Amino acid sequence: MDLTKTGMEATTASPTVRVEIYNQTYNIRSDGDTEYIAQLAEFVDGRMREISSGTLTVDSLKVAILAALHIADELHRLTQLHEQADSQLAARSGECADMLDRLLKVRSSLEQEKGNAGGISFS
Repeated sequence: MDLTKTGMEATTASPTVRVEIYNQTYNIRSDGDTEYIAQLAEFVDGRMREISSGTLTVDSLKVAILAALHIADELHRLTQLHEQADSQLAARSGECADMLDRLLKVRSSLEQEKGNAGGISFS
């Protein structure tokens, strides 16, 4: 994704999406989904506006950095939650595999006993 501020030249031939973030217009070149890019820009704009309404600063760079920190915190927390869920799933999967192995061994033992009990043996 190539982000250029309005009025600056971009060097790629990818489609351009014009977005507005915190009263600044940007042309974003990306091979990705343009609707998705617009949604991301709306998300960032919303976070910046949320941050600016709760602080006394009017410096857009500081607002952007604070918004980036909030977004990074959210990403980090979601990544940890995802890793925990993966770990729990792996543990449960292992438990299920162990139970299945035990069940198959019991079934095999029962089939062998059944086969031996029905046969005629000569001494």
